[in-house]
Amino acid sequence: MSAWLPGPRRAAWAEGVDRLRDAATTEPGRLRIIGAVLALLIVAFGAVTAWQITERSSAARDVATRSEPLSADAAEIYRSLADANTTAAGGFLVSGQEPAAVRQRYENDVHTAAQLIANAAANSQGSADAQTQVTLLNEQLPVYTGLVETARANNRQGLPLGGAYLRYANDQMAGSLLPAAQKLYQTETGRLNGDYAAAKSLPWAAWILGLLALGCLVWAQRRTYLRTNRVLNPGLLAGTVAAGLALVWLVAGHTVARTDLGDSWDHGGRSLQVLNQARIGALQARGNENLTLVARGAGAAYEGAYKKGMAALDGPGGLLTRALSLADDPRGRAPVQQAADGVAQWRSRHAVANGDDTNGDYDSALAYVIGGKDSSGKEITQTTGQSFDTVDHSLQQAVDHETGEFQQAAGDARDSLTGLPEGVAVLAVLGAAGAVLGIGRRLSEYR
Repeated sequence: MSAWLPGPRRAAWAEGVDRLRDAATTEPGRLRIIGAVLALLIVAFGAVTAWQITERSSAARDVATRSEPLSADAAEIYRSLADANTTAAGGFLVSGQEPAAVRQRYENDVHTAAQLIANAAANSQGSADAQTQVTLLNEQLPVYTGLVETARANNRQGLPLGGAYLRYANDQMAGSLLPAAQKLYQTETGRLNGDYAAAKSLPWAAWILGLLALGCLVWAQRRTYLRTNRVLNPGLLAGTVAAGLALVWLVAGHTVARTDLGDSWDHGGRSLQVLNQARIGALQARGNENLTLVARGAGAAYEGAYKKGMAALDGPGGLLTRALSLADDPRGRAPVQQAADGVAQWRSRHAVANGDDTNGDYDSALAYVIGGKDSSGKEITQTTGQSFDTVDHSLQQAVDHETGEFQQAAGDARDSLTGLPEGVAVLAVLGAAGAVLGIGRRLSEYR
């Protein structure tokens, strides 16, 4: 007689499916399944909302407090380096010892650049590209300043070698430092754009789960009404209200934040990028103007670079034209218009200086660029240096205004999401509890 052998044991999930199917054949079983599904949907809605909005809130906070300031610092590194180079060249045009104010401006620029490079090094972790550029800047800045000091030492002794060292320093700045600063600015601006995209991305998963949970709650209440003829189930009603409030808060809060982020870009971020480029372009043009005279008749390349830079500033579709079109209020437009007027004045005065230089009248050309007496002994008071200072100061005013606009809108976006993840999570817990209690009340009728 053969022994009885048990059949293979069924998988746990298959047994669970059978129990679920058996439970669904009775009304209490169906109610338990409905209650579990409702609670799961509402809790999932709260959890996904908390996760997605926390990510977007973090990105919005980074836009306002990290990536935009780092992008602005990178632009300021470039501006400080370009201004230091321009100032060093301007100091060489003065006979003998350069003025103390010129020396101090150069040192302030170098100090500012060094501080901002150190700050970028401390805050650019996680970006290999940024770290590469910061390392290059740290290595090359002392090389540049050493060349400038050597050039000054030779210039004080009246040695022509000083001009050669200054041109070498300028090549070091133009060929190494400024490209590194430009790449750092592009990297940080790319990070800013990435934070914008992350903060503005729509939380589709949370929205879909919220709508699904709300729809299931409404269906459950309708089902209860059709089977019991009772209009309201307090628990299910409370769950529906909680889920509805959470969904409305989610949609409204993120929509407002998204709108504010769009405003911060349209009314601040985009203008700042153009204005920073304009400031840098003006500094480069001024540096090339100075180096044209430092070269003493061999500055055709610098003169060509000056003309190209000025065309980029105020030519058709130039940076100042774009900045004016982006400025959306009188306080933003006024300084940009002053800068445009200053560039036109600068061009006019430079034409006189360049004409004198071309005709061999170096003293008159120098007077029109930095001030002093021309070859006839006449004191020149309206110089290209004054025009440049007007342009630079006006652009700084415009940058300050647009920065304020940006920070206000970006801060509003960040504030719009404050408390949203926690609030929706609490509402989800309350909604799930209400749904369970509502279903529990129906179950009690079968005991």
